[in-house]
Amino acid sequence: MPVLALSEPLQQLENHCRAFIMSLVSADVAHDITHIERVVRVAKQLCVAEQADMNIVLPAAWLHDCVAVAKNHPDRAKASTMAADKAIAFLTTINYDPQYFSAIYHAIAAHSFSANIAIESVEAQIVQDADRMDALGAIGVSRCMKVGGSIGRNLYHPEDPFCQHRTADDTLYTLDHFFIKLLHIAKSMNTPSAKAEAARRTEYMQVFIEQLKSEIG
Repeated sequence: MPVLALSEPLQQLENHCRAFIMSLVSADVAHDITHIERVVRVAKQLCVAEQADMNIVLPAAWLHDCVAVAKNHPDRAKASTMAADKAIAFLTTINYDPQYFSAIYHAIAAHSFSANIAIESVEAQIVQDADRMDALGAIGVSRCMKVGGSIGRNLYHPEDPFCQHRTADDTLYTLDHFFIKLLHIAKSMNTPSAKAEAARRTEYMQVFIEQLKSEIG
């Protein structure tokens, strides 16, 4: 996917957003600064490929997780709307052009699985796709294991690791999350560019599972 060099104002925006994100303390181990940076990188690529508005995509990608709560927190579904509120408040303090606020707010609020908000723009599609992409491939496997460890889940069911004879339950077993969610994310991608990359990353995860089967027995 193509990458575009940013204009000076957008580069300054990135600097402000990075400093802001670095000043926050995240409650979710999978949503640290490295997650944000990966989402931003993919969002930039998708923005160019889909000919969207970088003035909306860039700040929304940087700020989409400026309020993050743990996966098992009861307020999980509210996090993206809370992040949208906080993002607009921050962008106001740096005098960002308010004509983009409504679109940025929507892109952040709608990006989350848990929020269940209908997507209304290509920019929101891109931010959602970029965020979901980070749950796939090698980094997706790594983040899944990291989250599972942080909330004390077992790695897999000892008698039926791959859910062949039982209903998957990712509140108890980290590996079950692959079957409940991760292996299906590619089908939920919005943009053509994201669909292609998501399919490639999903193939990697399927190979990972086959390798795990050979090791578990």
